[in-house]
Amino acid sequence: MKQILFISNGTGEDLNASLILQSLVKIAPQINIVAMALVGSGSAYHRLGIPLIGPRKNLPSGGIFYTHFFNLLKDLGSGLVGLTLRQIQFLLNYRQHCHFCVAVGDIFPVTMAYITGRPFVAFLVSTSSFYEGKLHLPWLTRWCLRSPNCLGVFTRDAFTAEDLRQQGMSKAIFAGYPILDVLSPTGQDLNLNPNLPMIAIIPGSRLPEALHNLTLQLRVCEAICELETVQFRVPLVSSITEEDLINIAKQEEWNYQSLGKFVKQKGKQTIIIECYWNAFADILQKCDLVLGMAGTAVEQAVGLGKPVVQIPGPGPQFTYGFAEAQMRLLGISVKTIGKNHQNPLIFEEAAQTIQSILKDSEYLEKCRENGYQRVGKKGGSQSLADAIAKLI
Repeated sequence: MKQILFISNGTGEDLNASLILQSLVKIAPQINIVAMALVGSGSAYHRLGIPLIGPRKNLPSGGIFYTHFFNLLKDLGSGLVGLTLRQIQFLLNYRQHCHFCVAVGDIFPVTMAYITGRPFVAFLVSTSSFYEGKLHLPWLTRWCLRSPNCLGVFTRDAFTAEDLRQQGMSKAIFAGYPILDVLSPTGQDLNLNPNLPMIAIIPGSRLPEALHNLTLQLRVCEAICELETVQFRVPLVSSITEEDLINIAKQEEWNYQSLGKFVKQKGKQTIIIECYWNAFADILQKCDLVLGMAGTAVEQAVGLGKPVVQIPGPGPQFTYGFAEAQMRLLGISVKTIGKNHQNPLIFEEAAQTIQSILKDSEYLEKCRENGYQRVGKKGGSQSLADAIAKLI
């Protein structure tokens, strides 16, 4: 039985890898799949019961150390170098057990797949020509991708594949982007008023950062309600507890009522924000706009044609640098307000931007078109699995 090793380095990368391997198993049930999560705990693999191999550790930056030098220093202080060396040593000892590797991410998993000496493919999910207009891959990445052992280079969008082919990398193709394949609604009742716009609040998934982000987003909600009557829904990851929400409510002077409901009285107006667990797809599908401070979730929103307004947070992931890069990646669908979360003016400015977007039908139509161009359409998991199965 052939053993296929998936190597990925981050929450979004793990998600993409897990979606591809689910489709791959259906095509080739005779293969055995194991995974190596280079960053974090590999929870996307855990949920599927995929065996995880090799050393792993949660680092302070969550693998997003490139947005700020301080994040890199924190990771180094937490043992990044030692962890990487142990992962390399493990792969060198383990490589005879696997027959084929699928690297999902950037230079890190691509290099790790290369050092196994086994045939591999790379899904460059972490980079795109949309950032700068032309993709400048690190020399080490190019070296690995030009190896005879690299049988295919998959990109996250058609623009990047065409750019790489023009740079002489004939193996580069766009076969789809899986992240839209997990957005089938569950039918959960969100208690929506069909006559009011709904804004989805997406604070991210990494703790404690997501909780800090949510406190900032609550302030934007207050500012919005001074301008417009809307409704808010928050999809929460399972790691955020009701106790976390109660603490935020106390800190921000909201009343916490029942499960996941924030309430605040401002003058004659009652502001209500409802939070839901396990309703991400439902909320994203039904919203009119996203107030986002996340990575993959914002990409998914853009793919669905939704406009996104961002405010920078304290990090380590969702800083202004990350938000600005995300605007370049995702185009006109994303607007970032301000550069510093400590500037109190950004909350009112974000609210004004949201109000104008909701009334701009021409811009909303452009967001739908842009989503298809930047993120693609559903079915990427199956297309990538088909292409990988042929190479295996």
